[in-house]
Amino acid sequence: MSETLTKRYLFASDFDQTLTFNDSGYVLSELVGISTEEFEHKAAGMAKLNLVQQGAELAYLLLHDPEFRQKVRKHHLMEVGKRIRLKSNIELLYKILNGGIDGFHFEFYVLSAAPVEVIHSALEGIVPRDHIFGTQFRYTPSGEIDSIVRATAGYGKVAVLDRLQTETQVGPDHIVYVGDGSSDLHVMLHVNGRDGVTIAVSEARHVSQVAKRTVLGSNALAVLLPILEDIVRWPRLRIREFFERYGFLIQEWESIRTDWLTLRPSNETPQSSSAKTIPPKADAADAG
Repeated sequence: MSETLTKRYLFASDFDQTLTFNDSGYVLSELVGISTEEFEHKAAGMAKLNLVQQGAELAYLLLHDPEFRQKVRKHHLMEVGKRIRLKSNIELLYKILNGGIDGFHFEFYVLSAAPVEVIHSALEGIVPRDHIFGTQFRYTPSGEIDSIVRATAGYGKVAVLDRLQTETQVGPDHIVYVGDGSSDLHVMLHVNGRDGVTIAVSEARHVSQVAKRTVLGSNALAVLLPILEDIVRWPRLRIREFFERYGFLIQEWESIRTDWLTLRPSNETPQSSSAKTIPPKADAADAG
């Protein structure tokens, strides 16, 4: 009886700066002796020229940039996964979503433009490999990157998410997507347009304006807050008790409703005005 009453959802999360504190591109650059300034310069140049899907800048560099092609091998990507700093309690988040909320089951997937070897290495023993979708390369026998099989960036994330929805047989309104940056915009708009739930874990204006909720916290469990409020429909007291059951006290919980606003004097032209902006709704959660 309880099985038939369980509501099933698809939970998809980005990797870099969503489940981690830093970007795999920076960690890789440091590992192989390329300055972060050089990496930023090259990635920003491609983003400005729209040469690749947003988020796929690292994949493009690995395949086409002479310095990255010369220095990076498959084993370097696996080492990045071991070095990258993960947010705490990702494994517990996976377990809670899998069956820790009465009446709900969230199938946990990772969709990222980062090389799949990085994600596999970082999340080994935490998230099953067949639940991880990253950029896939073909390699030469020496471990050099030969070509791209699939880049999970931009519209690539939408395609993977649609396939997962079909496989898991959940409705479009039973999809939760969590992300932090420009590579998540296409998939967030896609999920929003089909009545799903989108959660930003960054104050970046371009993503937090699109996401239905924004939650900020150093603990991976912070993304449970909008899920428990908006999907499970629990009151605040029950949410606090839920976290306490897993050994966490919510030390700070600030919900701020704000709007982005640009004002200029009516007698000034737009070019001469100074923009004053106020950031979208964000929840700052700190589980101690």
